[in-house]
Amino acid sequence: MKDRTMKTHRRHFLRSAAGSLAFSGIVSELHAQGPETAKPFRSPDFPRFRGPFPILSTPFKTDGAVDFEVLARSARFMDWCESPGMIWPQSNDSVDLLTQDEKLEGMEVVARTSINLKTTALCLGVQGKDTDDMLVYAKHAKTLKSVAIISRPPDTGKTQEDLRQYWRALAKIITDRPVMIQTTARTGGVGPSTALLIELAREFPNFGFVKEEANPVIPRTRELLASPAIRTVFSARGGYGWLYESRLGTEGLVTERSAYADLLAKIWRLMRSGSDPALLKDLYAKLLLMLGLEHTHPGNLRGYSLYLLKLRGVFDTLTSREYGPGGATPAKPIISHLKLSQDEIAEIEWRFEELKPHLKPGRFEG
Repeated sequence: MKDRTMKTHRRHFLRSAAGSLAFSGIVSELHAQGPETAKPFRSPDFPRFRGPFPILSTPFKTDGAVDFEVLARSARFMDWCESPGMIWPQSNDSVDLLTQDEKLEGMEVVARTSINLKTTALCLGVQGKDTDDMLVYAKHAKTLKSVAIISRPPDTGKTQEDLRQYWRALAKIITDRPVMIQTTARTGGVGPSTALLIELAREFPNFGFVKEEANPVIPRTRELLASPAIRTVFSARGGYGWLYESRLGTEGLVTERSAYADLLAKIWRLMRSGSDPALLKDLYAKLLLMLGLEHTHPGNLRGYSLYLLKLRGVFDTLTSREYGPGGATPAKPIISHLKLSQDEIAEIEWRFEELKPHLKPGRFEG
């Protein structure tokens, strides 16, 4: 923690904190001018860690085994879509329903693939049931090439002190790249207070990056953005509040919506440039039209997205692993194969037609 690298980053972050103080004084004026005004980033550090970072859905073969070849293909799809970033493993099923060996191998696969990508930056997910479990992944991530790390609260955390010690342990391992904290835990766990997030951001110069999705989201987002210690806040919640939250000051999106990576990238560019507010609102409305399918189609968020990933040439199957009764992690994988009716498929494709003029031209070839 006291090495030369940390001191260098600390000096950089102290300068950015001073800049953030000045920025906070004009932020209300900028927001009042509306989305047409391009806003500077809150912090100049780690500029690649901004924008939409879709979470890669874990692909499975029909027998339920992780398909690492398709996982690599998913990463290449993100780059083909010109997505600023991607994250793996982070979705609950990817964290809870994969073995330790599967997660470690998958981290190696996406890190190796990311070396040859032109645009997309990799953020590795580092989380565990407890501190010891998390450190297995943190130490592995440290050996791999990535732009950033993201970590959700421990499953066993019950108090803010539990979380404080958990992330302090992570900070001892990851000192050379930014660390984002997810604010929601698995059912039964506790999430971090805004006070703890600000405290950690002050204590560790590579912290202060937050994926905010804990209720009440808007007041928490405002409180975080009011602190110069916070480097940046990413929107979440599937993208439902992204447009409004971006106008409050969030600087990216973390969501398992990788099937729309090119659309998310285009929306982000419009947010940054302020060049066409009408088109921005139109594209965001079209995105919300697609997102509503999770309320009418089987499989929740993952379900219909699998169909789109297969339609776009990324996935080979509609196979998933499932939780046990009450959301428990089963001793052995529970395998499911999504079945959609012709009416359900027709609805997906009818809505998707509205997006096609705004997606990357051509077909992804893998």
